[in-house]
Amino acid sequence: MPRLSKLSPGAVGPEAREEFDHFLRERGNIPNMFRTIAHRPEIMRTMTAHFRAVMNTGTVEKKLKEMIAVRVSFVNQCDYCLSSHTVLAGKMGVTGEEIDALRRDNLGCFAERERVALEFAGKLTTDSTRVSDDLFAKLRAHFDEGEIVEIAAVAGIFNYFNRVNNALQMEPTL
Repeated sequence: MPRLSKLSPGAVGPEAREEFDHFLRERGNIPNMFRTIAHRPEIMRTMTAHFRAVMNTGTVEKKLKEMIAVRVSFVNQCDYCLSSHTVLAGKMGVTGEEIDALRRDNLGCFAERERVALEFAGKLTTDSTRVSDDLFAKLRAHFDEGEIVEIAAVAGIFNYFNRVNNALQMEPTL
């Protein structure tokens, strides 16, 4: 049972309504997380802007970004984010076997480039103060500095979303 109410489009002001309309055009629904965060429209607006910047800009491929989102969400046991991002990852070509590998932290089936990014995202999630020099050197071998920023930002924003969704017991959006 969610701990906070979800706002309907008719219950929000113009700032939130603009974001809701964007979600309806983009996804065909308004995710429950954003319907709940809309209790503070200024936070919802910056949250959606950050999310879109992280996931829709840069040079790291969207498929890898979705795999990172799924990996972090499995580590954090966030059913809310997993319910949507496993589907999105599948639409981008991530197989069921790969989703299961992300769940089990069995990253051997991935290409070296993907594996290193996923390992980094997992370490950033579990203990960001102990990212080894060896892991970071492997990351640098496959990604430029801007791409490393993107990977860290995907892991970071999903850690944020996972924690908010778990603490508020957010219901997955159907």
